[in-house]
Amino acid sequence: MSDLNTISSQLWAMANELRGNMDASEYKNYILAFMFYRYLSENQEQYLVSNKVIDLEENQSVNEAYKKQACGEDLKDYIEDISSALGYAIAPDDTWISLVEKIENSEVIPSDYQTIFANFDENTKLNEAAVKDFKGVFNDVNLGDSRLGANTNERAKSLNRIVKLVNDVEYKSDDGRDVLGEIYEYLIGQFAASAGKKGGEFYTPHEVSRIIAKIVTDGIVEDDSAFTVYDPTCGSGSLLLTVESEVPGGQKQGAVKFYGQELNTTTYNLARMNLMMHGVSFKNMTLSNADTLESDWPDGLDVKGVDHPRSFDAVVANPPYSAHWDNNSSKLKDPRFKDYSKLAPKSKADYAFVLHSLYHLNEEGTMAIVLPHGVLFRGAAEGEIRKNLIEHPSGNRIYAVIGLPPNLFYGTGIPTIILVLKKKRSSKDILFIDASKDFEKNKNKNKLTDKNIEKIIKTYRDRMSINKYAYLASIEDIKQNEYNLNIPRYVDISEEEKEIDVEEVKRLIEQDKKEIAELEAKLAEQFKLLGI
Repeated sequence: MSDLNTISSQLWAMANELRGNMDASEYKNYILAFMFYRYLSENQEQYLVSNKVIDLEENQSVNEAYKKQACGEDLKDYIEDISSALGYAIAPDDTWISLVEKIENSEVIPSDYQTIFANFDENTKLNEAAVKDFKGVFNDVNLGDSRLGANTNERAKSLNRIVKLVNDVEYKSDDGRDVLGEIYEYLIGQFAASAGKKGGEFYTPHEVSRIIAKIVTDGIVEDDSAFTVYDPTCGSGSLLLTVESEVPGGQKQGAVKFYGQELNTTTYNLARMNLMMHGVSFKNMTLSNADTLESDWPDGLDVKGVDHPRSFDAVVANPPYSAHWDNNSSKLKDPRFKDYSKLAPKSKADYAFVLHSLYHLNEEGTMAIVLPHGVLFRGAAEGEIRKNLIEHPSGNRIYAVIGLPPNLFYGTGIPTIILVLKKKRSSKDILFIDASKDFEKNKNKNKLTDKNIEKIIKTYRDRMSINKYAYLASIEDIKQNEYNLNIPRYVDISEEEKEIDVEEVKRLIEQDKKEIAELEAKLAEQFKLLGI
């Protein structure tokens, strides 16, 4: 069993069976956390061997050698060495293999799990540069949840079963390629699907992420400088990782620097795990557990009130739609919002996320954000912000509007758009793409195929009008529509009604009348015979 789909689907089936009556959105915290712990432990083993931190004797396993050599007074030195290199350190008695051996030998006691995670957290303090990336990453593993078992022994047995499940899976494909990160991503998607509305809180469907990633990396060439990408509502980090896959040479360590903020602590922990499971070093990721609209990223104003904004090559986002936020008038002084004369309404934070994201985009970069259609045409404050984006002194900042099919996302069936913005432009026009009809039905959700995605991206690059699909609107077109960007105003996808042949309709009516008369005559004859 080494095919990725086979491995992933089998692991999901077993995990789903084991969770019993526990909600999928919560059970993921156990499965994904233990997968991550296994990854960290095996990654540490590789470090110990490749850097010759330990000496391996013939027929001796890495874990055996580690236990034998990292002990007594020497243990502290080993832990400090590992932490300085990896950002974390796992003691010999706490390694994944040591845990599995304890389970197989029926030596696990309920407190072992608490001890393992507590020791891990304690060791994160040893590397100041990495402590933010690793500390508390396992806090969502609720060891006392009664749904795992009625008492500590039963709960320990449930955790043992999860560990054995994670341990039994081979994370290598036939060609020896490590597919652990891909399996992890697959499970995140499956948990999102099972969690329904809750799933939308932490996961952007991969096909939507691909469109966004291709847009913000369009025209990028490989060079020695790191490509920086920021997601202000990063969820599980999947969108950030998809951007990496589209950056030329992006798989090289350090080629991409990841930045993200996430309000939900559980989801923030998931993002940290997800990025590292895909081989992202703690040195190349800066994630923050914070409210993006309240805690600007990450520099903002200094003690003298001078703004030092951090800017990025690409900004991507799929924020919560029409969320509530604190639009106190004092925020009009916030450098993120002050150029646009109005604040987003209290009950609809969409433009607050737009302006925050745009503020942190560098002059050469591209921003792509998923939003509800309402941002295109709603009036009042939103209409004023939209107009000011288009009429900005530096030039129109709205580059493209892409309409997506409905029912793509977990948690909502509403149709959405991708709004593309740039700061540095050579023209003021806006490209409108209506891709709302191009999708494939997939059970209870719609799905964008490779062909659908390619069509969107080609149209985006060509930047030309296509009948019933795309329209390149001039600034005059936009003004004539009073800065209303509703896609149907620019792209007509309605089907022309066939011309009605009046004479043919008359002929059919006469034919129907004749047939009715014949039927009525037959019925009258039958009634007569029956004496009715």
